[in-house]
Amino acid sequence: MSEQDSALIKSFTGVLSVLVVVAVGFYFVADMVTSDSDDTGSNERMEAKILENIKPVGQVNVGSVPASAAAPAAAAGPRSGQDVYNASCMACHSTGVAGAPKVGDKAAWSARAAKGIDGLLATANSGLNAMPPKGTCGACSDDELKGAIEYMLKETGL
Repeated sequence: MSEQDSALIKSFTGVLSVLVVVAVGFYFVADMVTSDSDDTGSNERMEAKILENIKPVGQVNVGSVPASAAAPAAAAGPRSGQDVYNASCMACHSTGVAGAPKVGDKAAWSARAAKGIDGLLATANSGLNAMPPKGTCGACSDDELKGAIEYMLKETGL
């Protein structure tokens, strides 16, 4: 082995030794900096901050429903014939859908009016042709349906 080769090996070994010493030094410094301390106050504050950061934004209540919210609102009383007509009858009787007599068509209503209010009410309750029983107002009472029939006859001029 030549003198140049041995000088290169000595230089390489020296540099490598210095690097290993520096790396071990960095390891011990890093271990001292990141080691857990016995200061529990800092950990408690850190845990409180973590819990604050991950707390839910809202909560879902799946408990019992108050009786006032569970019961449907009771009607203040029977609705007027016009209200029932506007809510349930107008869709068909204003346009004549599926053969429904239009309000204002005296020819179509006069034959029906000959049955009388009670006859029209019986037909409304049982349904006729495309009209289902009670029309589209399944929750209507007989008085409300009767009021709607009277309103339609009045608007037709009968």
